[in-house]
Amino acid sequence: MSTQPRSNIVLIGFMGTGKTTVGLKLADRLGWPMIDTDEEIVKKAGMSIPELFATHGEAHFRTLEREVVRETLAGSHRVISTGGGAVLAEENRACMSERGFVAALSASLETIVERVKNDSNRPLLQGSGLEEKVRTMLQERQDAYRFADLTIDTSPLAADDIAEHIFNAWTKERLKWGELSS
Repeated sequence: MSTQPRSNIVLIGFMGTGKTTVGLKLADRLGWPMIDTDEEIVKKAGMSIPELFATHGEAHFRTLEREVVRETLAGSHRVISTGGGAVLAEENRACMSERGFVAALSASLETIVERVKNDSNRPLLQGSGLEEKVRTMLQERQDAYRFADLTIDTSPLAADDIAEHIFNAWTKERLKWGELSS
């Protein structure tokens, strides 16, 4: 454990699991800013994610993503919603674990497909065969989310309930480490 407190809450999970929606609720509950790493990448690149993929490719996107994750986690008292693939880089997972309480949001295949089917801002899911693409990517990434402090299936829950569950788990951890007074 780092000598610096894990003073951020980091939301990880596959696309369509509710990270941004839950992040906004959680940030409101805490009075902290909510930072979406995909939005920060768009600002840094000066173009949308689909344009970035088309122009420079996924490798360049992942490089920018690592920079943004590192920069974002250098701050404190932030709720950080990461892109679904941010956990693919070991460097990102280490940074998240060191500087944040990490909550992994999951959802059923059917829920994810329903949530992302009309979203044209997800270049890895474009074209035909959406369900098969999601199934394959979920299988490829399943181990990458296991480092989280907490995992929640968002399929049956309301965003407010998920945010409250994360808040309670984070508070419990802070008490365990003596970072809050009783």
